[in-house]
Amino acid sequence: MINAELKTVFLPYPDKDDRKVQVYIPKHGEGESLPVIYMTDGQNLFDEKSAYFGCWDVIWAVEQEQKNGSAGAVIVGIDNGNIYRDCELTPGSVGRVFEEELDTENFSPEGEIFDGFLVNTVMPYVEKSFPVKRGREFTSVCGSSSGGLQALFEAVEHSDKFAFAGVFSPAFLLYSEEDWRKYLLSKIKDNMPYLYIYSGNGDELEQKIFKSTEMMYDLLPEVGYPYDMMNEVIVFENPHNESAWKEIFKDFLHTVLNLKK
Repeated sequence: MINAELKTVFLPYPDKDDRKVQVYIPKHGEGESLPVIYMTDGQNLFDEKSAYFGCWDVIWAVEQEQKNGSAGAVIVGIDNGNIYRDCELTPGSVGRVFEEELDTENFSPEGEIFDGFLVNTVMPYVEKSFPVKRGREFTSVCGSSSGGLQALFEAVEHSDKFAFAGVFSPAFLLYSEEDWRKYLLSKIKDNMPYLYIYSGNGDELEQKIFKSTEMMYDLLPEVGYPYDMMNEVIVFENPHNESAWKEIFKDFLHTVLNLKK
């Protein structure tokens, strides 16, 4: 049995400094490979001491799954770009961005650049360097807030690469319903990923996100997204913070690992 390990690498991010990427490999057998989950905001996933806004404790979540008989999963956390976070995790191709909903100066949507970094740099490196199963059916993407928006974007843009998406407290409100409709109609095809869409309703921001999440959950089947490939989870008392996403991640992980079986 090979012991669990958390490794840190720095990979070249387009037109910026190298980006910190942390990879957690749970204990596993010699020669065994595991499913993989790519996650935004990696600085908040692994270590309570270094997570300024709170920690998701994903290592604990994986360990709990393993105690219950699961093989677990490799978790890949990509640190955010600090002051560039909202830009990096907001795609421009969905539609006109309602910048008034963002707390960011000099905003320009750069979600497509992050997408290229994830798909063309991070994923090939991880698949080459760590014991992960290759193939769509073993690959997930997950994030919260702007990261949740980006997770949906990754899943829809690359339905051939991701079978599951954890879309937590997603910033769907950054675009109009009509722009969402046009974008989704241009992307939906056969064999779409399973969407685990979560929202709380426990503070002012999460209440706004809840409304836009309800809009999206109604819209997706209208534009042809398979209803059985969507799961909406609402926890009304939860606010917009890492503590809530930590709670939800445990269920998302369990769902993904069981759907893979």
